[in-house]
Amino acid sequence: MSEALMPGEPPEDYEDALRQLVLDGEVAVFVAERPDRSICGYVEAGSRKYAEGCATSPVGYVEAWYVDPDVRQLGCGRALLEAAESWARSQGYTEMASDALLENTLSHRAHTGSGYAEVERIVTFRKPLYPEDAGRALSPRDGHSG
Repeated sequence: MSEALMPGEPPEDYEDALRQLVLDGEVAVFVAERPDRSICGYVEAGSRKYAEGCATSPVGYVEAWYVDPDVRQLGCGRALLEAAESWARSQGYTEMASDALLENTLSHRAHTGSGYAEVERIVTFRKPLYPEDAGRALSPRDGHSG
């Protein structure tokens, strides 16, 4: 699922980093299961000191959210977000934020259908300060992704 959510990023890198964040108590991960108990979706909930459009700090943050195509629009995604929001409330947060790539209109519709309001659109830029970094592309985990 992480490969489908973040193409081009080695799944083992993401999964190892996520495992450590969970062990450190910095994030919570919730999964959705099919009737046969196979996993069909997940949400990674964490926090950020700042999120666009939010009035409080820190805020709960949806760091990753994915549902397999065959179970979309059946309530799995919304249930995952509700679990993340419940976790955020248990941490004392009063707001929940998220992001999606500009071209991911499916995610935009899923967010608004779950009660999230779009607050801003941005395009991010990068300039390497040292020539040896010029060809190195950053993944969303290397820096601010939204």
